[in-house]
Formats: sequence, C-alpha cells, structure tokens
Amino acid sequence: MEGSVSLHIPQELLESAQRLSSPDETLNDVVILALDREVRRRKGLAAHQKILALNQELPPQPDDTELIRQLREGER
Repeated sequence: MEGSVSLHIPQELLESAQRLSSPDETLNDVVILALDREVRRRKGLAAHQKILALNQELPPQPDDTELIRQLREGER
C-alpha cells in the first residue's frame, strides 16, 4: 500500500540530504530509507523499554550454575 504525503523539510537538511545522496538515489529513496530506519529504531526502543519494565516486575532469579555443576557431576 502506497500513499502520498507532503513534507516540509528545512532547507539546510534538504541540501545536506541532496549532497550526501548518490546520483542514482532520489530524494524519495532517501526519505523512505530514513523513515524505515526510524520506525525500526523506535520499535527496538519500545521492546527494550518493555524488557526493562518486565525486569523490574519479576523477582531476581537464582543463579543455576551450582545446580548445573551438581547435575553434571552426578551429585543430584
């Protein structure tokens, strides 16, 4: 699904984007790439914040290293 939108881009930012883009890359390509990266960044940030919230809700988990060692050595 595609849509059209009008954007107001600050002149300085627009000029920088045009200077830094490759000759075969349109401004539309640059905007799509930037928007895609920003959406993925925000999704990642939201997931990270959710993980941090869950970590605060859950009690600390015991260290199972000693139990694993005992099981490997046949002590249990």
